[in-house]
Amino acid sequence: MQKLKVPRYIQWLVITGFIFLLLMTILRIALVLSFQNPASFTSLLPAFLLGLRFDLRMIGIASMLLFLFGSIKFLHPFQTKAGSAFSFFLWGIFIIVFCCFYVFDFAHFSYLSQRLNGSVLNYLDDAKISMKMVWQSYPVVTLIIVLVAGTLLFLGMVRLVYNYILSRPIITTKRNRIFWGIAFFVLVGLAIFGRAGQFPLRWSDAFRLGDDYKAQVALNPFQSFFSSLSYRRATYDQKKVRQHYSQLAKYLGVENVDSVKLNFERLVPANTTLKIGQPNVVLVMCESFSAYKSSMIGNPLNTTPFFNSMVKDGLYFDKCFSPSYGTARGVWATITGIPDVQLYKTASRNPAAVDQHTIMNDFKGYEKFYFLGGSTSWANIRGLLTNNIKDLHLYEEGDYKAAKIDVWGISDKNLFLEANKVLANQSKPFFAVIQTADNHRPYTIPEEDLTVFKKIKVAADTLNKYGFSEEDEFNAFRYTDFSFQQFINAAKKEKYFANTIFVFVGDHGIKGDAGSMLPQAYSRQSLTSEHVPLLFYAPALIKPARYSFPASQPDILPTIAGMVNVPYRNNTLGMDLLAVAAENKPHLAFIIDVDTRRIGVVSNEHFYSEGVSGDNQQAGNILNNEMVQLTDSLRTYYRNMTESFYETSRYLILNNKKRN
Repeated sequence: MQKLKVPRYIQWLVITGFIFLLLMTILRIALVLSFQNPASFTSLLPAFLLGLRFDLRMIGIASMLLFLFGSIKFLHPFQTKAGSAFSFFLWGIFIIVFCCFYVFDFAHFSYLSQRLNGSVLNYLDDAKISMKMVWQSYPVVTLIIVLVAGTLLFLGMVRLVYNYILSRPIITTKRNRIFWGIAFFVLVGLAIFGRAGQFPLRWSDAFRLGDDYKAQVALNPFQSFFSSLSYRRATYDQKKVRQHYSQLAKYLGVENVDSVKLNFERLVPANTTLKIGQPNVVLVMCESFSAYKSSMIGNPLNTTPFFNSMVKDGLYFDKCFSPSYGTARGVWATITGIPDVQLYKTASRNPAAVDQHTIMNDFKGYEKFYFLGGSTSWANIRGLLTNNIKDLHLYEEGDYKAAKIDVWGISDKNLFLEANKVLANQSKPFFAVIQTADNHRPYTIPEEDLTVFKKIKVAADTLNKYGFSEEDEFNAFRYTDFSFQQFINAAKKEKYFANTIFVFVGDHGIKGDAGSMLPQAYSRQSLTSEHVPLLFYAPALIKPARYSFPASQPDILPTIAGMVNVPYRNNTLGMDLLAVAAENKPHLAFIIDVDTRRIGVVSNEHFYSEGVSGDNQQAGNILNNEMVQLTDSLRTYYRNMTESFYETSRYLILNNKKRN
């Protein structure tokens, strides 16, 4: 009989792992066969291949745990009785968990057409009622029998493999054991990480398949459950949503008011009075583009002279705010129209919120593009984009000729220039989003640009006085303006420029002291974290104007749709800013500070805020430094609108489903 050199313990783990991988694939096929779907097995092949990687991760985690324990001499399963007993104990736990997860997963999918997720634990809050529902809805006795039988069968299979390997003679040296141990550790580690790259395999990769059903097929109950576990409390209070519904529906202009179904839908027809044709759209989301650091509010350091020149020729909103701080939250609010009010992590990371309607899909006949210099695996933003924007052309790290300069990918200048080349070759109208990143630590400015872009040295006290913590940050902010200039100059040479609306908005601001450049409320109540420039620039299409009423990221897509005569369905909180201006409607910008757990609204004159529980109310003057004395009626209005936005956003994050 041939004598094997691979240690028995590693053989055992590899063979049993392969069997469980095969078993998980069979269960995935069973899921597809059990729940009919028009998709063919051929079209589901990418989902099955991705599913193998998710399955390998789960098997890798179990194998790594068993390997590490078995590497302890007295717990080695082939050398001591105690080690053998302990290993089978661990296998028993794994198999019980495995069987439970898959039994519950099939039941969960039959009920909700979703893989098992962390929200099922919420049923424990009403355990008695939930148990009655389960008993009345499912064949509980049959499921228990399946669970017990499966556990015994799989445990017997593991024992059979163990006995088979134990019966085979083996000669191995210490050097051999070390080699195979390291090799096994590395390969299992790679299986757990899921890919060779900067970011690990994530649940959102399933939604890159562009189809909800395929995504559900690709996932397994372990990945789906643990990815969503931290979001099981990411829910809403329907009673509070209904309490505020009437006031918010009136504010939004909902025609078919329905407080039972909580209808927020507005079907907005094309604006036939505009004679603007069918222009292209380029939406630039600018990293950390904080208003008080820019030339537009008169910062003496004059960091953005080129952008300021565009403001004079464009449509500019000088009181625009991101609903909250953070790039992922800014992207979410802009694409979906819903402020990201989740207090833990971000909505883009929440598997239960991955299905979202976006007005971008109402741009019929438009090619859709998204350009990011780095990877969209960051914050699981890929799931938000590819799952919800139909036929999206996504360009990210690895898709460009330019070299990566740091963790955020290629430089902003090269990102703009590469995007320009793609857009210049389009024959159909397009809607493109370009997301910058260089105005962010480590504030990299590529050597290739330093011959044209010159860094400036400024005294530390002057930097601090005008909003900058260090010289690198100051020059990175200036480099952003340089990149804008390179992009617009390149675009002007192309045919598409004259028929394109360029929209620039900051993804968020930066907390800091605006000094005397803005009223004190901006600094004292941290509005500098959310205050960002918003510019619509199209010299051949739009007359220059400047507005000083509050605007917000959720308003951007409705405003663009209104500009280009696109009829659209709006189910969220954004409004067409030009319609607001034309009708002289009251307009508010909602703010949430996740770190301090405060929510509020910005009006024409004030910033009102309170704790999420309604305590510690504050009000600041955003026009000047005069003291604020709110009337009781105005305070009540601000408070009601603040809570309306907050409670409704919590609801809409989970109830803004796209329509097929």
